[in-house]
Amino acid sequence: MGWRAAFQRARVFWGTLNDEQFLAWDAAGQARRTQAVLGRSGPIPGYLVSVSVNAHLAMIGQPMVTMPPLVPVFPANPVVGLAIINTASAVSIKLQLSGAPGQHVLVFGARPQSPGVRYVDHYPFLGVLPEEAGAEVDITALYVARFGVPPFGKRVFIQTLQQINGWQDQPQTFSARVPPA
Repeated sequence: MGWRAAFQRARVFWGTLNDEQFLAWDAAGQARRTQAVLGRSGPIPGYLVSVSVNAHLAMIGQPMVTMPPLVPVFPANPVVGLAIINTASAVSIKLQLSGAPGQHVLVFGARPQSPGVRYVDHYPFLGVLPEEAGAEVDITALYVARFGVPPFGKRVFIQTLQQINGWQDQPQTFSARVPPA
């Protein structure tokens, strides 16, 4: 529901722009290409670029922008692993980091899965990693608030991606099984 609301706000925001701003978004779209299908790709309409960037900003509570921001060069995603600890039936879910998170690292999660599952295609948004994160970040509260405590033996899937000025890099997926207590 949060993504739908952010998308709707970005669509409405597009209608408030002036002609100069429309042209700037159209130029930004000309510099971007659609994913090739059957060997063909084309420029992305400025409307879609604007709605995408602004919906991403709105999703994490950032103000929307009237002019397209520069496309960033993303550093390596600092999230390198997922660890699940089960002590006396208290499950702890932690992301392991190689360094400090960039501007925003978004965390998405899937409901607990059977241990044999290797692919999940639905990842609701859980939250944003704190910028002052250390070598590990406990995301248990984020996960439990959405899906409840994952039971022993189930597989937990987490996706992370970086967001800078509304642009997003490719997601990374991690999974781990909930161990016995």
